[in-house]
Amino acid sequence: MAGRSERLPPLVVHVVHSFGTGGLENGLVNLINRTPPERYRHAILCLTESGVFEERLEGEVPVMALHARPGHSFAEYAKIRRALAAWRPAIVHTRNLSALEAQIPARLVPGAHRVHGVHGRDVFDLEGRNRKYNLLRRAIRPLVQRYTAVSRDLARWLVETIGVPPHKVVQIYNGVDQERFTPHGSDAGDRLPDGFLPPDALVIGTVGRLAAVKDQVTLIRAFARLVGQLPNEMAGSLRLVLVGDGPERAALEGLVRELSLGERVWLAGDQSDVPEWLRTFDIFVLPSLGEGISNTILEAMATGLPVVATRVGGNPELVTPEESGLLVPPGDSDALAGALARLVGDGGLRQAMGEAGLARVRRDFHWERTVARYLEVYDGLLGRASQALAS
Repeated sequence: MAGRSERLPPLVVHVVHSFGTGGLENGLVNLINRTPPERYRHAILCLTESGVFEERLEGEVPVMALHARPGHSFAEYAKIRRALAAWRPAIVHTRNLSALEAQIPARLVPGAHRVHGVHGRDVFDLEGRNRKYNLLRRAIRPLVQRYTAVSRDLARWLVETIGVPPHKVVQIYNGVDQERFTPHGSDAGDRLPDGFLPPDALVIGTVGRLAAVKDQVTLIRAFARLVGQLPNEMAGSLRLVLVGDGPERAALEGLVRELSLGERVWLAGDQSDVPEWLRTFDIFVLPSLGEGISNTILEAMATGLPVVATRVGGNPELVTPEESGLLVPPGDSDALAGALARLVGDGGLRQAMGEAGLARVRRDFHWERTVARYLEVYDGLLGRASQALAS
C-alpha cells in the first residue's frame, strides 16, 4: 500500500529571512493562498523570526522560525538541513540574498529540487555591484536549478552580472488583488485628524515602510518646494499623507517640523486598510532609492491613481512615462517637485494617467497568472505536466 506521504501533493518549502511586513511576504502569501490544494502544499522556514503575515495564511501551512544568528555557520546549516529533511520537500524555494546560503543544506536533502527567488537587491547594495555579495551569489549559482525574478531588470542583472544561464531564469511579475484595490468604495478620509483636510483638498500620498531606502525625506522636501512655488490659493489645498511606520519615523517627523509643514503633512503609521487609504489620495508617489518590483505602485494603479515614481529597478516596467505617470531621478527633490506640480495643476492629466494605469493593471497583473507561472516552474522541475488555473 502506498504511504500517506506518497498520496499528498508535492511540498514546497519557502525559505525566507523573516515573515514580517513587506512586498516579498505579500507575494508569498498570495502564492500560497491561491495555489489549488490538490496541486502543491506549502511550508515556510524563517531563518530568524516569523511575523504578522503568518496570520494571513489560509489552510494548514506549517511555519518554523529558527532564530538564527547573523551569518551562517556550519551549525546553522545543520539546523536548516534538519528542518528541511523533517518536511521532506519536493521543492526548496529560497528568497533573496539573506536566504541564499540555505541552498547549501538544501542540496543535501534527498529528492529536493532547488529554486531561488530574487525580489530585490540588498538594501546596502541597491545596484547589485558589491563584490563580496556577488562572489557569494556566483559560488552558490551551480546549486540553484531555477531562478525566479520579479522584474526584467533583475532578470537581466542575474544573467549579465551574476552569470546565470538565461534558460535558468524565469521572470514573473507580481499580481494585484483587484477585488480589494479598486477606484470604487469608501475612503479613509474620516481617519485623518479633524480639520486636516480643507474642503478643496488635493492629497499626495505614499505607502511604505519608513526606511532610508524608501527615501520619504526627498518626498517631504519636494512637497515643501511645491508648496513654496504655487500660488497661495492652490498651495493651501495641498496635503501630504505617509502611510507606514519604521526606523525613520522620528527623523521624518523632525523634518516636517523643521520645514514648518505640521498642518499639511500627516504620518498615519501602519494601517491594515491600505485600499481605503489609497482611495483618499489624488496622486501616488513612490520616492524609493531602489526597488525590485513595487506592489504599492500596482495597487495605486489598480485604484486609478496617477503615479510619480523614481526611475529605479522595476519601476519603469510598471509606469509608462507621460501615459500612466511620471518618472524622476532618485534623490532629486527638485525633479520630484516639478513632476508633482504638473499633476497638481492639471486635473485632466491626473484623470487620464489614472485611467491608463488602471487599464494596464486590469490587462496585465492578475494573481492567477502569477501563481500559474510559479507552478509551471515547479512542475518543470518535477517533470509534471502543467495545468491551467481556474480564473
